[in-house]
Amino acid sequence: MKYNWQQKDWTKFSYDKTILEDNLYIFAEKTGRIQGIIKAIPKEYHIQTLIDILVSEAIKTSEIEGEYLSRKDVMSSVRNNLKLNTTYENVKDLRAKGIGSLVTDVQNSYKEPLTKNLLFNWHKQLLSHDQNIRIGAWRDHVEPMQVVSGAMGKEKIHFEAPASKDIPKEMDQFITWFNDTAPNGTKAIKHAPIRSAIAHLYFESIHPFEDGNGRIGRAIAEKALLQTLNSPLLLSLSTSIEEYKNDYYKALEVGQRSNDITEWLQYFIDIILKALGVSEVLIDFTLKKARLFDLYGSKLNERQLKVIRRMLEEGIDGFEGGMTAKKYIAITKTSKPTATRDLQGLLELGVFKVFGKGRNTSYQIDM
Repeated sequence: MKYNWQQKDWTKFSYDKTILEDNLYIFAEKTGRIQGIIKAIPKEYHIQTLIDILVSEAIKTSEIEGEYLSRKDVMSSVRNNLKLNTTYENVKDLRAKGIGSLVTDVQNSYKEPLTKNLLFNWHKQLLSHDQNIRIGAWRDHVEPMQVVSGAMGKEKIHFEAPASKDIPKEMDQFITWFNDTAPNGTKAIKHAPIRSAIAHLYFESIHPFEDGNGRIGRAIAEKALLQTLNSPLLLSLSTSIEEYKNDYYKALEVGQRSNDITEWLQYFIDIILKALGVSEVLIDFTLKKARLFDLYGSKLNERQLKVIRRMLEEGIDGFEGGMTAKKYIAITKTSKPTATRDLQGLLELGVFKVFGKGRNTSYQIDM
């Protein structure tokens, strides 16, 4: 069996556009609706939604690779890179610092052409903590670059990338393709989801780095999407990919067997549509947060506000296990009677809803 890059039609990607037309229409409809909402909401809510989206992207693209990062560290990194913190917030986890920097840079620099130096800088941002690999440069090891699963002795090879000696040439061609297919390029691809899907598959098939190819490949897909739309659309592809991770790897494996990529495009455009659905939920979540503080902010004491802000930091998934009297005391450093009164007050105002009874009582924000 030959992989896509070993075949005569390598880089001459073909597909049946008629099969994609319905989803391309849905994409245009969804992006138009989201862009309309974003233009209509106050700037502060737009910024908060952007933070939530970037934090989600950073966390989920890392989880796909088996790295589980602190949401607080990632949020600090994103806020630092967006220059929203009045004082720089220290981020101890270098992985969180790096991925926060990467996802923010993708959002801020999507209009810029793709270059070798940009990719090297992304790689350095992402993996500066790892001294065991070649950072900010193409891989150069002699042994094959393979995607493998299974126990030792029973390995299954899912894909083998081009040899390291061929990477400079392959990446020069990829970068040229990426810039030529951009808006106003000599071979511009009109439909953003198609260009994004091809860019991701093309890059992953070359697999040019020793590590970090998945995360950078997803960053490239987002750059292609935003660049073709010519708009900083708020979405996290990795949130949808991570939720259906097994499907992602299966689709990638099939996509790397042929340069007729209709099936891959169907899969990836569906992922983009799912990501847009998540964006709509996140925008709604941000607006609900704003209404919550508008309605109740003046009626709550500093302890209650601190707890609510802490709970909302967890995003749309909610505060794990709910708020309890014990957690409330730990967060606010207050007494049990005061915590009980505060929680009861939040319940009576309608800010909280209660779950369970007795020792199992917990609270969630009623949004």
